Amino acid sequence: MNTVNSERLLERARKSIPGGVNSPVRAFRGVGGSPRFIERGEGSRIFDADGNSYIDYVCSWGPLLLGHRPKAVIDALAAVLATGTSFGAPTEREIDLAELIRELMPSMEMVRLVNSGTEATMSALRLARGFTGRDLCVKFEGCYHGHVDSLLVKAGSGVATLGLPDAAGVPQAFAATTIALPFNSIAAVEATFAAHGGRIASAIVEPVAGNMGCVPPVPGFLEALRSLCTKHGALLIFDEVMTGFRVARGGAQALFGITPDLTTIGKVIGGGLPMAAYGGRRDIMEKIAPVGPVYQAGTLSGNPLAVAAGIAMLSHLREHPEVYDVLESRAAQLCARPLEGITVNRTGAMFTFFFTDQPVTDYESAKRSDTQRFARFFHHMLEGGVYLAPSQFEAGFVSTAHSEADIRQTVDLAAEFFARERR
Repeated sequence: MNTVNSERLLERARKSIPGGVNSPVRAFRGVGGSPRFIERGEGSRIFDADGNSYIDYVCSWGPLLLGHRPKAVIDALAAVLATGTSFGAPTEREIDLAELIRELMPSMEMVRLVNSGTEATMSALRLARGFTGRDLCVKFEGCYHGHVDSLLVKAGSGVATLGLPDAAGVPQAFAATTIALPFNSIAAVEATFAAHGGRIASAIVEPVAGNMGCVPPVPGFLEALRSLCTKHGALLIFDEVMTGFRVARGGAQALFGITPDLTTIGKVIGGGLPMAAYGGRRDIMEKIAPVGPVYQAGTLSGNPLAVAAGIAMLSHLREHPEVYDVLESRAAQLCARPLEGITVNRTGAMFTFFFTDQPVTDYESAKRSDTQRFARFFHHMLEGGVYLAPSQFEAGFVSTAHSEADIRQTVDLAAEFFARERR
């Protein structure tokens, strides 16, 4: 496969951009080799600077539920371009999007639009502290909630991929406000609340972890979190930046029947543009400025382009609930064939092939994966025209644009790898 142009672009990028990339996991450090520079996307495929085509299971790390350039989103963006791209003042579309979010995710009684998942989780955490008057936050090892200082403690995503310790530049005083527990450990949560319940402002969790790879909750885990937060007066925050509108139309909270106090969402709600939000109970959200004392602001919050894309995406999901049947069918087909020495985790249209023959239920079990073997698998798939996340510790994503033929091609290519490894 010719990659001359991508390699030339990487060399050029490294002179102006740290590592040549604007987000660490894109650098291929977890798998080796050079990243592909992408020129365009269409449906289920992306095309790089050398003209190579790939079936895309990264889907911009989750947002592209309908694939690349869905007509509804493209048409909505064209309409906004005719009127202006940013005003720094309220627009009616912001209300429309907030009302859509409330309709599809009823726990979000009030919504504040922001620009990224990191901004949403940072704001939700501040709000929880301001509402409760407490300082401590419980998080879970391997769950990544953006690059918020106090949450970069035993985080997943690029931190896991690059093998970094808790990030440099984070003051110990910030890290000291966070209690990191094993994901899926009910006993650890019970013990922590028994010891510190009166000081805990919130527990934040990815209801389906996606940043140590896809790791679903074990039965009773989310229920225990809900019960303990209620008992001790702490707020339960679901970080649904990844799972929101992907694993189900109402997010993981609808899928599992658990109502959090606050929710952060992103990715899908922007339809491929920078967009996120946080929201929850009205009495909590009314603590946010300008009506309350907890300050949060953003120049580009509610940006007309991103809002229009989000309205188009969520309107499509409201009007076409069969989208989730298609996603479930395609993802089940992709993950159906047993693979030697592999544990496959999947929830809805999120999946990960863990290169371990043991169950993966938390960060420690995910880290037992054979990352070198995964790297060989990744490059076999890439050379064959399938683009997976360049890290063992990231989820993959299926879109409605993926055809049955795409899935068959992917499964057959994976089978070639395992047959070759046996020889």
